[in-house]
Amino acid sequence: MNSIIGGQSAPSAQAPAGDLIKDSNTQNFMRDVIEASRQTPVIVDFWAPWCGPCKQLGPALEKVVRQANGKVRMVKINVDENQQLAAQMRIQSIPAVYAFVNGQPVDGFMGALPESQLKQFVDRLGGQGSMAEEIEAALAEARAALDQQDYQSAAQIFAQVIQADRENPGAIAGLARCQIAAGDLENAKATLALVPPAKANDPEVLSATAALDLALNPVDVSEIGKLEAEIARNPDDFQARLDLAVLLNGAGARAEATDQLIYVIRKVRGWNDEAARKQLVKFFEAWGPKDEFTIAGRRKLSSVLFS
Repeated sequence: MNSIIGGQSAPSAQAPAGDLIKDSNTQNFMRDVIEASRQTPVIVDFWAPWCGPCKQLGPALEKVVRQANGKVRMVKINVDENQQLAAQMRIQSIPAVYAFVNGQPVDGFMGALPESQLKQFVDRLGGQGSMAEEIEAALAEARAALDQQDYQSAAQIFAQVIQADRENPGAIAGLARCQIAAGDLENAKATLALVPPAKANDPEVLSATAALDLALNPVDVSEIGKLEAEIARNPDDFQARLDLAVLLNGAGARAEATDQLIYVIRKVRGWNDEAARKQLVKFFEAWGPKDEFTIAGRRKLSSVLFS
């Protein structure tokens, strides 16, 4: 892996000229700005036709963006036509410029600036984009190592990403998963405590937190046979099926655990305040969204809920 600390970043793939600058709106903001900024930094210019300084800033900013040769993109938002979006972004005067990297606003300014300052702004943003790309590549490598159960290599890469981006939820969750797999539950708990409150609901963080909860509360698999006998006598003993699902999951029998809960949901979905569905969702969070048993289990759950 190329080091993301003090190393040279790989050059960004240049975007086609037509994609560098575009007009957008409230409906497409998520696609054109938030999602696009995960690949290349995006500058958002909030303007209006009646705004004199906007007419000065817009062309100058477009010129500098084109000169950056694909390191950044630019999206133009007419505030008159997108008043709700402008309110959400707390635009109080225009022109207002925001810069997004990896789905988050990272920089910005208000008013018209001279071209030299615009170039500094774009160059600074382009550098952040290179770091973001390198972090994403490192995370992909770490996740692949984690999937292959190479926990030591994965942990090293996740830790390196955290050094570069201390609040990266994917890296924090990934390192915690490595520690859980190694049985180092106290350090996993400390690692997850690094997650900032604003990112506590990140899917990877929720998954690692659920996995830690299961690891901190081990099950007694010796009871599996007893519960199976109870279910054989009374197939609709829903509590026994719920308890058995928890034990089977603890024993690594994820498909079997899923089937026990699906049986309950299919029979009486609302039993015990939807306890079976809630337990199954907890399993999915612990296994992770890309786990094969999560994917298969969600498919089964959907077929029951929407049949």
